[in-house]
Amino acid sequence: MNGGRELHLVGLSHKSAPVAVREKVALSGDDLKGALAALSDRPGVGEVMVVSTCNRVECYVYGESLEEARHFFLARTGEAEEHLYERSGREAVRHLFRVAASLDSMVVGEPQILGQVKEAYGLAASVQTAGAFVSRLCNRAFATAKRVRSETEIARGAGSISQVAVELVEKIFGNLKGRAVLLVGVGKMGALSAKALRDLGADRILVTNRSPERSRALAAEIGAVAEPWEGLTSLLVLADVVIVSTGAPSYVITRELVAQAMKARRGRSVCFIDLAVPRNVDPACGEQDNVYAYDIDDLQKVVSQTHAARAEEAIRAEAIVEAEVMAFALERETRAALPVLAELRRKAEQIARAEAERTLAQVGAKLDEKGRRSVEAMAQAIVNKLLHGPTARLKEAAASGDSDLPGAAAELFGVGEAEAPPARGRSRDAPDADIHTEPHR
Repeated sequence: MNGGRELHLVGLSHKSAPVAVREKVALSGDDLKGALAALSDRPGVGEVMVVSTCNRVECYVYGESLEEARHFFLARTGEAEEHLYERSGREAVRHLFRVAASLDSMVVGEPQILGQVKEAYGLAASVQTAGAFVSRLCNRAFATAKRVRSETEIARGAGSISQVAVELVEKIFGNLKGRAVLLVGVGKMGALSAKALRDLGADRILVTNRSPERSRALAAEIGAVAEPWEGLTSLLVLADVVIVSTGAPSYVITRELVAQAMKARRGRSVCFIDLAVPRNVDPACGEQDNVYAYDIDDLQKVVSQTHAARAEEAIRAEAIVEAEVMAFALERETRAALPVLAELRRKAEQIARAEAERTLAQVGAKLDEKGRRSVEAMAQAIVNKLLHGPTARLKEAAASGDSDLPGAAAELFGVGEAEAPPARGRSRDAPDADIHTEPHR
């Protein structure tokens, strides 16, 4: 069979853990590559993929148990334990398909998550921790997401976290005419938010980033003005809305920095939208008068109406996901059964040929060519009749999801295992050629 290996998932998301916990386990870039490689080298682990976004961190392991996936989180913080959810087998497959189809997102139907899952797969493939199984799994997940988007209207008018942030700002300030927006960092969600705020009437969009080149490039893209990072304090005095989306591992906007800016603002209100995980704005900033500070979890309060409006389409989407989960399970079980059938038939035909040859050697001189062919055909017919029942039963087992029967048949008839487990370590199958991945951010 598969050497006892199964798909296991351990994760936490905006539904199970606050951002204060999620930011402690979030990884990206070289840190995530290193974690993938280290986890892949642990005993009992075959293949690994980690999806790490602002709303979720999920570790998928194709291996012997989910304990190594749990270790991925607990090695970073013990606080994660009470917030983790765990899935194995078909439940883990279903969860990934729902995530890719944006049915588990903060904003149901939002388009960004599919690209983020593709990035996660691309990164795992690049460091050779995603092999044949994860490749098939992700191909099916991406196809499921495509079906959901094309066969339902769940994405019609679908928002995103950036659009939710804009709605929140609009509720606070109303029309933004005469106000300035400051974008701190060059994250994609921040850029989308800045564009939308400009459409609400914001007079000025300012961009600052530690990299002047990236700051100027984004400013040119969204029609903003690039400002030097060293002038951040002065920019906080000018801006009425500050959208923060950097890759910094700690607070970029501190309580002290905001207090200094508020003195110069003479009481004028300012709104901070922190789209980063780990958070870039100290939550204590919001304790000051006329300072509104929101992080990624706060944005969920604006989402409830969006969920209700798409409830009917979500039911249709869930049906598509379930059909795809069943198809993937059937395909996998068929992969497990077919090698047993092939090996069983090969062994039976080998025995039949040997016995036919022995018989012909004894009586061959008494038979003409037609008689010899008749003996050989009889031997083949016996094989076909004897294997008809086992063949049908093994195919039925594959269709019903019975993964035990192929293994029992292999042991009973003394044939090879149905699906040899992939070798642990760096040698893995290449990802399917039709999956286009994006650089990991």
